[in-house]
Amino acid sequence: MADGGLSGVRQTVSDAEWKVRVELAALYRLVALHGWDDMIFTHISARVPGPETHFLINPYGYYFEEITASSLVKVDLDGNIVQETDSFINPAGFTIHSAVHAARHDAHFVIHLHTVAGVGVAAQKHGLLPLSQNACLLQNDVAYHGYEGLALNHDERERLVADMGTKNMMLLRNHGTLAVGETAASAWVRIFFLERACAQQVAALSAGVDNVLNAPDAAQEETRQQGQGVGMVSSLAWPGALRMLDRRLPGYDS
Repeated sequence: MADGGLSGVRQTVSDAEWKVRVELAALYRLVALHGWDDMIFTHISARVPGPETHFLINPYGYYFEEITASSLVKVDLDGNIVQETDSFINPAGFTIHSAVHAARHDAHFVIHLHTVAGVGVAAQKHGLLPLSQNACLLQNDVAYHGYEGLALNHDERERLVADMGTKNMMLLRNHGTLAVGETAASAWVRIFFLERACAQQVAALSAGVDNVLNAPDAAQEETRQQGQGVGMVSSLAWPGALRMLDRRLPGYDS
């Protein structure tokens, strides 16, 4: 991958912004490592620390396994690029992300994917079913938003955030999955569990909806209560995820 004048980015941003850049680049690489990327499409974004309302997102045309901390593009809430760069962004991608960032100030990181299993469950009328432990952990924190076509219409943003409310995950009908977090770690653990739950549901429904077993109601409620500790779990899982990247797909922090 050509440098494109990126080598000096580290010297032009604050330590706080660089930390977010490294974590966001790690999220892109982790998605690629798990086979959840969609060529150059879908997006992960992060709020830049500081008084300005600025965000980081991927340069359009880069595969997720190529993303580095320096290559990320800084934009404002309207998607205008606010740094010197030769890259540009996908406006359709930032429509969704800008909506969530503007409405949810706790959503410092936003992950949106188009995986086979995620789209599969998003296209099922009943949505996420309580078929697995992962699904039971998440089910009451998952919202739904109806499909309106490619996310080019800014009017959709109001409807999307209204549907999401205070929940931290969403199934975008006929489209994909979404998860947010105050930290990269919490966003990662949420999307990991959601994608795993969707894959498990697709596998279970291969037997037909009449042949699957929902978790008992009491167990669903118990598991929901137990699932409130995503912060602790994410703080344990995230360092290991970064170590795995360092072994298998290094270079994201450049």
